[in-house]
Amino acid sequence: MNDNNLKSKDKKALTNAEKQKRYRERQKERGKQEMRGYLSPEAKECYRLISEQTGWNDSVILSNAVRLTYAAYKNGQVGLLNSWLTKNKL
Repeated sequence: MNDNNLKSKDKKALTNAEKQKRYRERQKERGKQEMRGYLSPEAKECYRLISEQTGWNDSVILSNAVRLTYAAYKNGQVGLLNSWLTKNKL
């Protein structure tokens, strides 16, 4: 057998779980954090509209949502934001 055949036999294909684990590790190394949650029907509709209008992916939408919420908090506008959401049934 030549060296190329040996190397290909020695290399084992990664499973999807192994690929996902490596991806998550690379993201953590880049300083990113994974967040998980479930969207209410109202939030799903907002997500759909934002996605369609901006072309943003899940990560960008979530990052911006957290940053905007923090900005509202720091500027004392969380109550105003929440009342607007309630008033507009979102």
